[in-house]
Amino acid sequence: MCHDADQHRRTPVVSAPPGLPRWIYLPAALGAVFVVLPLVAVVVKVDWTRFWTLIVSDSSTAALLLSLKTASASTLLCLLLGVPLGLVLARSEGRLVRLTRPLILLPLVLPPVVGGIALLYAFGRLGLIGRYLEAAGVHIAFTTAAVVLAQTFVSLPFLVISLEGAARTAGAEYEVVAATLGARPSTVWWRVTLPLLAPGLLSGAVLAFARALGEFGATLTFAGSRQGVTRTLPLEIYLQREADADAAVALSVVLVVVAAVVVIGLGGRRLRSGAWA
Repeated sequence: MCHDADQHRRTPVVSAPPGLPRWIYLPAALGAVFVVLPLVAVVVKVDWTRFWTLIVSDSSTAALLLSLKTASASTLLCLLLGVPLGLVLARSEGRLVRLTRPLILLPLVLPPVVGGIALLYAFGRLGLIGRYLEAAGVHIAFTTAAVVLAQTFVSLPFLVISLEGAARTAGAEYEVVAATLGARPSTVWWRVTLPLLAPGLLSGAVLAFARALGEFGATLTFAGSRQGVTRTLPLEIYLQREADADAAVALSVVLVVVAAVVVIGLGGRRLRSGAWA
């Protein structure tokens, strides 16, 4: 008993996690400055006396509205495709799933232009699927639909990653209990699975929308830059960079603000609670 008492006295009691070493704050601060400084530079560069005039031109307004519409449509498409896909990847362990996962995540590391070329040769007029669509009178390349597909292609992995992580964290215990009590698979899906995955679903949708809103390379390659049809706000900024630098800077601030509102307004609480994983 004496030995146990001595052992108990020698065992340190940790009431709080140890603090970080002081030196780590320097690279952390440099990293934060590296991200924030360019955004501040854009804001400082804006000609605020002409800001409203610069952003309400016909081409700028059309580009912003088109970006919001196509990003919303692509996010909806990501939800329709990504929710089942993320759940299958989280719940299945077969060889096919192991081969599929890296392919699904490939757009995360592909150059956007390569993604646009891939979409063009898949859904373009002479593409693998596009040739049959063309024969049926369905045109995709260089239309608004092409913008939505390009945005979905680059955004879908963000939603899949978020949802798969949420599904693995939540586990399948509640689903098993519901099934044991006699609930049908569809009932388990709507009443148990989706509510459990709601935080991951929200954060994934926010990331997908923000990524779609800023898409440039794949859109330009697959959809082109037709005003009011395929010219989204990033494309308008690129064109204005040569024609009117002040307009390009003002539109850049608009895009930064819209993206910040989406991420902070819809996902800030999830980010603070650690639900982005």
